[in-house]
Amino acid sequence: MTQVTVVGAGLAGLACAVALADHGIAVTVVERNTRLGGRASSWREPVTGDVVDIGPHIFHSEYHNMLAFLARLGTKDLICWQPGKVLTVASKPRPTVLRHWPLPAPLSLMPSILQAPGLDAADYLSMAGVGWRGMRFGEEQVPELDRISALDFLRGHGVSERMIDWWWRFAAMVVTNVPLQRCSAASLMRIHAQLSGYRGLHFGFARVGLGELYTRQAVRAIERAGGRVLKGRGVAWLSGRERVDGVVLSDGSHIRAEQVVSALPPQDLDGVLPRAWRGRAPFDALPRVEPSPYVCCYLWFDRDIKAERFASNLFAPDRLNYDFYDLCQIRQGWRGRPTVIASNIIYSHRAHGLTDAEIVRRTVMELGEIAPRAARARLLHADVHRVPMAIPCPLVGFERMRPRARSPIPGLTLAGDWTRTHMPCTMEGAAKSGFMAAEVVLAERGLQANLAIDARLYDDFAGLARAAVPGRTLP
Repeated sequence: MTQVTVVGAGLAGLACAVALADHGIAVTVVERNTRLGGRASSWREPVTGDVVDIGPHIFHSEYHNMLAFLARLGTKDLICWQPGKVLTVASKPRPTVLRHWPLPAPLSLMPSILQAPGLDAADYLSMAGVGWRGMRFGEEQVPELDRISALDFLRGHGVSERMIDWWWRFAAMVVTNVPLQRCSAASLMRIHAQLSGYRGLHFGFARVGLGELYTRQAVRAIERAGGRVLKGRGVAWLSGRERVDGVVLSDGSHIRAEQVVSALPPQDLDGVLPRAWRGRAPFDALPRVEPSPYVCCYLWFDRDIKAERFASNLFAPDRLNYDFYDLCQIRQGWRGRPTVIASNIIYSHRAHGLTDAEIVRRTVMELGEIAPRAARARLLHADVHRVPMAIPCPLVGFERMRPRARSPIPGLTLAGDWTRTHMPCTMEGAAKSGFMAAEVVLAERGLQANLAIDARLYDDFAGLARAAVPGRTLP
């Protein structure tokens, strides 16, 4: 019998397994795919030989759990940070460059936003109520805000329709991966509070493939503690009646375990649970968790098209792409090459009926709104990745459905960005969930460990406003 079996070798599962290995526990990790990393994986593109990701991911300076995980694995320095400019937004007639000014939080981005075309003083003043709620936001507000949509919340706080259309519809798509009218107000306000509440928060990007940051290094750490990682071995179901006592693989073999950690997406966990538990809380909510699909498009051009390192188009009902990344300004050793672009089609239902060729054509066209030279360049190669789930959709009611790491089934612990981490569904949320699951496993073995890192109190004015909230919790 193995000590602990972790099902799923994505970011959450590997973070959990490494944390347990560091405490001397022999862990068996079971992954149905032959490639590790889950939704944060990478591979070598066969035509160009370049390492590409399943889709581009962003780090930011408040990713304390993710950065601690990379520091443990020795790869923290492989992040390309962008501390000055936050993002270029392709607004018309001129782009809006968001950058931090030497002002206290949450005001540091305000001078940049005041330059947005098409908005006036009334639009900016309409943000006052939401800004105040953002500074005072904490997890104790989640149950109330999770009952309404972000659109209804903004309108209820007097935000102008022009500000909603210019900023908030864009923000909902790029930071929550769902349209504003479907997004939980709690999910959007959590992200808004974190992005605005810290002085100088800035973004970063992997200098290497995402999987190269942590998968191989995690396997070494697990094996050094006597554990193993089994690739290409799917789990058919979790075994046991009164408690989970192991996993049965798709080939019929049985791995018995003292404890099992599921780091599966919700729809996959629903398929392997003991039948008697599928209708019980919190597992009865699993079928209602809706995935947010996306499409990532990689474009290899014949020349430098002078693109921004990180830029995005504004919201439009018929738009495909939002984020664009110039990998030659990000990847280690790529500088000086002809441009390679990665793009994101978020909440990609509108692209599902399109062929790859149509997606590439429209992506090049939309890239031209940010980098006009793309229209005059020759496209050498393109690679389209269709991904069934970027994250679970943070719809109205989603926050209340998120389960805790400690499962009601004895012997089973839960991990994944969709669990109750008090974080958005991101790489940071996945890493934190892995650490939280490891804490539960260790506690059941009589070992107390503080592994997960909570968000810190906001900075400056935002921190003062938050500190004054009676009965507050951390962000």
